[in-house]
Amino acid sequence: MGTSRALRYLRDYVAIPSVNPMGRDDLPAEICGEERLAVHLCEQLRRLGLDARVIGEGARRSVVAEARAQGPRAGEADTLMVDSHIDTVPVDGMTIDPFDPVVHGARLYRRGTCDTKAGMAALVVALEDVLARGTLRRNVVVVGEADEELGSRGVRDVLEALGTQRPDWVLATEPTGLRIVHAHKGIAHARVVAHGRACHASEPAAGRNAIVALARATLAFEELAARLAADPTEGLGPPSLSIGRIGGGQAPNIVPDEAWLVLDRRLLPGEDADTLRRELEQALVQHGVEDVEVASSRVEKDALGTPPGHPIVQHCRAALRSAGREPRVGSVAFGTDAGVFAGHGIPGVVMGPGSIARAHTAAEYVETDEVETMVEVFRALLETPPGASSVEALAVERVAGADHVG
Repeated sequence: MGTSRALRYLRDYVAIPSVNPMGRDDLPAEICGEERLAVHLCEQLRRLGLDARVIGEGARRSVVAEARAQGPRAGEADTLMVDSHIDTVPVDGMTIDPFDPVVHGARLYRRGTCDTKAGMAALVVALEDVLARGTLRRNVVVVGEADEELGSRGVRDVLEALGTQRPDWVLATEPTGLRIVHAHKGIAHARVVAHGRACHASEPAAGRNAIVALARATLAFEELAARLAADPTEGLGPPSLSIGRIGGGQAPNIVPDEAWLVLDRRLLPGEDADTLRRELEQALVQHGVEDVEVASSRVEKDALGTPPGHPIVQHCRAALRSAGREPRVGSVAFGTDAGVFAGHGIPGVVMGPGSIARAHTAAEYVETDEVETMVEVFRALLETPPGASSVEALAVERVAGADHVG
């Protein structure tokens, strides 16, 4: 069994169920909600001397904690927010006990290990070390966020708690295999409704079939999806459109007067809900589809589009090098709350231990060496002095005799 602090903390966090019910009402109450883990983290961070508090309502709670930079140049320090969501997806179909963390070989198994409790465990260990040495050179906002897996209500609670004092940048600890993700797609959903006129099915010509109208709309949207797929953006690939739900009608012997569908659109940086509404409405007009309206379009998670040359990216590159890793920078297709924070004016990146291919799986795990490396990365980020972005500048600031980061 692993004995490092990072793995001990990770096991503690995983053993506290924090399942996001995802709108379901059939899950046991004792495993749902983030409040228990938020309280645990709040108490742990307070013991480190951080100003920590639990925010939100009911069982869907988040934790926010703050630490101020130390040293003679503390007044010049920027503010880093580390966002590690503490909710997990449900555990249906798991082939292992979801809340009994086990180290096997070089992996730690159970729900939430890589998505994303490992990132929080690494951060807490790094904070312990840096605060004990008196070498914290950045202001830090620690966020254990609720509801990332569905509606991002935790982001709203965090922004309200921070008020006008916004961090300079955010690092979201989603599983990227320690790759720096500076861009990812966003997520938008639209509901489209077709209207008809009901009548008895024995005389269908007396009515207007909403399902038939919606079928024509579906074909128009499929053609739109093909056009989007043919226009990829470098790095991120093309935007995508997929119809995920559809319904309508009352009975087989009634011509339906209403039908609906819900579709998913993956956004590129710069696109929003209005982008989606306009292209859907244009597709309907181009195909002569009548009696169909775009009832709603909304962004669930904003796209992230931090330039690869941004100082945020450079700080992370230097920290990875200091931890003995050659930095890799790129983009991903999945969405994160780094995009949501960016939509509120806080630029950011995504980086954390684990693989997205292992998240949400029946036997979720994280590589233990990546957790330990993330501790080193966080130490380097927290100890980087004001204005320094290179490993050499970081090394000068180190306290003689302190544990080295690389």
